[in-house]
Amino acid sequence: MERMSRPASAVTQRESGRVSERETAAPESFELFFEAEHPRLLRALYLLSGNAQEAEEIMQDAFVAVWERWDRVGPMESPAGYLYRTAMNRFRSRARRAVRAAREVAGATEPGDAFAAADERDALARALSRLPERQRAAIVLVELLGYDSDEAGGILGVKAVTVRSLASQARSTLRTALEDPDA
Repeated sequence: MERMSRPASAVTQRESGRVSERETAAPESFELFFEAEHPRLLRALYLLSGNAQEAEEIMQDAFVAVWERWDRVGPMESPAGYLYRTAMNRFRSRARRAVRAAREVAGATEPGDAFAAADERDALARALSRLPERQRAAIVLVELLGYDSDEAGGILGVKAVTVRSLASQARSTLRTALEDPDA
């Protein structure tokens, strides 16, 4: 039986009426594309993740990303390929974040001597209290709070080079005090 020509976005059907193959050209609208790809992508993501809710979330994220770029994705030779690549990237990103979070949690609960850690914190607090106020402020802003020397300088009302100098002096004093606690 000879096939009649159909629009590029049409889905070909067998005589039985079932969908048997998909054209690679762009669907006419995002809604048609969504209807055609939604079930397949959800099944694929469920098989990857093993979790229906996670699969649904990743699928939604991928479709939103494609919808936001539909003016560029729609005319592509294979918008479904772009959708699946986007979904796989989202899945991999989630997996990497989960591994990173697990490592952080595992690192936070490493067994150790809680009394020794408390002693170290106490020694550090005592050493910090012996520092001049400007050095203490500089080292706390830079090391504890993570400000760079420019930001810390703005907070303290001094130049960045002054913050670096104060923090360096504080590190040196702390190193000496922590190495020899009786000093």
